[in-house]
Amino acid sequence: MKIRPEVPTDEAAIDRVVDGAFASGSHANHAEAAIVRALRASGDMTLSLVAEIAETVVGHIAFSPVVIDGTHGDWFGLGPLAVEPGHQRQGAGSALVNRGLDDLRKNGAAGCVVLGDPCFYGRFGFESDGALRYGDLPTRYIQRIVFAGGTPSGEIHYAPAFDLAG
Repeated sequence: MKIRPEVPTDEAAIDRVVDGAFASGSHANHAEAAIVRALRASGDMTLSLVAEIAETVVGHIAFSPVVIDGTHGDWFGLGPLAVEPGHQRQGAGSALVNRGLDDLRKNGAAGCVVLGDPCFYGRFGFESDGALRYGDLPTRYIQRIVFAGGTPSGEIHYAPAFDLAG
């Protein structure tokens, strides 16, 4: 498996992977591919990586800037993360998360937030201390990893592309 930055010719494959990964999820709103496209179109896609097996895209991860408690800083949101159903539970998602976090850290990010399963994201160092909020989502699903500086608190606001999920 190869993890690499997205290139323009990957866009259709990324749409396919994201749509497939979220097709049956109870937590999905089926706007995830549209969110990825909107992040790309608005210039809010800070980092976009694909997982490739035999030159076929089987996974994708996006990172975009977030505002925490009204402050624009060097914090980013992870998501969506998608792996084709036939390649799930084989390490592609973990490889995408690890590479993405490494790239953010190397590029001077202060940290990253994610809304998701604490059992999955906790393996990468994400934690929830209840200090971050995102609407009425239970705080255990709102997690952060600090690379540099202090631990943030307050309401998280994602890029406008995420309004498609609403």
